[in-house]
Amino acid sequence: MSKLAMRGRYLTIPEREITMSQTLTISSDGRLHDGQRCFDPWQWRWQEDATTSETCRTVTPREALAAICNRGGARRLPIGVIGPREATAAQRETASELGRQLAEGGLTVMCGGRGGVMASVAKGARAAGGLTIGILPEGDWRSANDDIVVPIATGLNEARNAVIARAAVALIAVGSSPGTMTEMAFGLHFGRPVIVLNTPAPIDGLHEAPDVATALDLLARHLLKMS
Repeated sequence: MSKLAMRGRYLTIPEREITMSQTLTISSDGRLHDGQRCFDPWQWRWQEDATTSETCRTVTPREALAAICNRGGARRLPIGVIGPREATAAQRETASELGRQLAEGGLTVMCGGRGGVMASVAKGARAAGGLTIGILPEGDWRSANDDIVVPIATGLNEARNAVIARAAVALIAVGSSPGTMTEMAFGLHFGRPVIVLNTPAPIDGLHEAPDVATALDLLARHLLKMS
């Protein structure tokens, strides 16, 4: 088992989720390899393929993820970002930076589409040219904040939290609130990795990250299914 820090502050992360079996390389034609396999960015899975280009460079998981997402041809999977509507200034700043880095990495940001952390992550992502999706509790798409590109009016009220947790391939929480904790719990129930950013984890089974960089490293390793 590996740890980000001592248990009690940062949770133990299963070894299979954070370590890679082979060095990642990107060939001159933009394909990602791990020595024995080639990554299919449309299906988001590895395929057996031992052939590699003579000209290739070694990359980190985050660099690999950004390369395949920004190159084109990758299916755009939604990353759920959750957090309190009544966010602190520090949480809003963190959410904005998270949104910016997700967008620069070619990833799609999905959130609840309203205020607080949701507004800040959407603003950061949209300013960086990213796609933002808002899963709204109301039945009117106009209730979305101004930085939601794709507003989805569910009319489900608080039940939309389950939709976010189910639709996202991973969840990153910035801060905590009763509503945010329900989304975390739904994420765990649906088998999604839930990363808690710069906040003590209120539920066992979450992955804590002390900063945005660590959160995105964990996210990249999960999306590339590195084991």
